[in-house]
Amino acid sequence: MTLKDAYNYCVYFLNANGVDEAQFKALCLVCSVAGIKNSEYETHKETTVMLKPIADALWRLKSGEPLQYVLGKWDFYESEFYVGKGVLIPRPETEELVDLAVRSAKQMRSPLVYDLCSGSGCIGISIAKAVPAADVFCVEKSADAMTYLLKNADGVHNAHPVLGDVLNADSFSQIAESSVDMIVSNPPYIRSSEISALQREVQFEPKEALDGGESGLDFYRYIIKSWKRFLKPGGKLLFEIGNEQGSAVKSLLSDSGYNHIQIQNDLYGNPRIAVSQK
Repeated sequence: MTLKDAYNYCVYFLNANGVDEAQFKALCLVCSVAGIKNSEYETHKETTVMLKPIADALWRLKSGEPLQYVLGKWDFYESEFYVGKGVLIPRPETEELVDLAVRSAKQMRSPLVYDLCSGSGCIGISIAKAVPAADVFCVEKSADAMTYLLKNADGVHNAHPVLGDVLNADSFSQIAESSVDMIVSNPPYIRSSEISALQREVQFEPKEALDGGESGLDFYRYIIKSWKRFLKPGGKLLFEIGNEQGSAVKSLLSDSGYNHIQIQNDLYGNPRIAVSQK
């Protein structure tokens, strides 16, 4: 079967089974099996491809499994990250958090950075790659997610995976107080009551990477208070936040004595990033 025939069949199959974004998913799938970039499809569309891996992937997509899990990797901030069951999928809006962190880190001299609730490591590893002078420690509690984090950090000399619980700051005795230049985090921030209503694909992602407690603010509240002691005076704390959490996170930061607090919108005009300094 040619790549073009495979693509057309995938579009037909996905549409017939009610899978959204059928054309995009079909293109990603056939190009992944062929080992080419999506942009190279036209050049290779008469190439022969194996049908079985495509058929297996189609049934997984039909079940609602995320495309990123089916492919086993996903592009994020100019790099490709391994993903799969047990780890949160990198999302494009998080690239804006990384971009801000990178620009800030480049203004520091040999910055020490902690990426909390690191998951696949997409935030911390992206910062490490963009700022070679930085030392970036990627903290993750889940053993499943750590498998991907270790794989993604392989060969990145200044990215350091750490298995640990962000909600137990006292266990990080290796971190000297007032030593960290920047803490960045995309923590779980969905309210517990809203988890069951998430779209089907999101239900495949680990609940512990999504559930921010009754208010959705549990991780913000803890990190703001308990990790503050590790930041240098003037050190930066950057969060990704939910659309409706700007005011609440800003209040938490203000109540804990942080300065220069800003809530920044993403490209769609939604509150997305909280920035502050110790």
